[in-house]
Amino acid sequence: MERITWDQFFLAQGHLLALRSTCTRLAVGAVVVRDRRIISAGYNGSISGGDHCIDQGCYVIDNHCVRTVHAEMNALLQCAKYGVSVSGADIYVTHFPCLPCTKSIIQAGIARIYYATDYKNNSYAIELLEQAGVDVIHVPFDAKKVDFLSTEKEQLTRDLLNELAAQSMPPEKLEAYEQKVDHLFGAKERLSN
Repeated sequence: MERITWDQFFLAQGHLLALRSTCTRLAVGAVVVRDRRIISAGYNGSISGGDHCIDQGCYVIDNHCVRTVHAEMNALLQCAKYGVSVSGADIYVTHFPCLPCTKSIIQAGIARIYYATDYKNNSYAIELLEQAGVDVIHVPFDAKKVDFLSTEKEQLTRDLLNELAAQSMPPEKLEAYEQKVDHLFGAKERLSN
């Protein structure tokens, strides 16, 4: 098994946290790290004890759900609640931060943002990050690196495709399945029919 990098490790933690999200529109996780140690973490969800989007639906105003606290804010607020400084720390986020979260990240003194997925990257947020000298690093996250059964899943899927090919599935239908499998696992040399 290939050892993942620290950046991949912390982003994996963010993706795991996102599974706790109560937002039905987008699940986000954030991890605040100093000296390769997690000092705080958060996911997007409602305030403690409040109604959740998964139960009550999103409360949307101006195309924004106002019911949830964003993952980055939850992570920063957890530090504030317990008196932990984030000055000079890094934040790992599953998605590029929105403008309000970007401003809070800058104001809190975060030194670097590592993110896995572009998401409505706001040009003013990018400008503010540049002005503040906050490094922004895009680290593509490969979920297969933390899926310990990915090799077995791919082999089973490709075996099933070969079985369909042997049973004379129409080529156009087989091709559609092969494309989906290639998208999930990466392109692989195909057997000729």
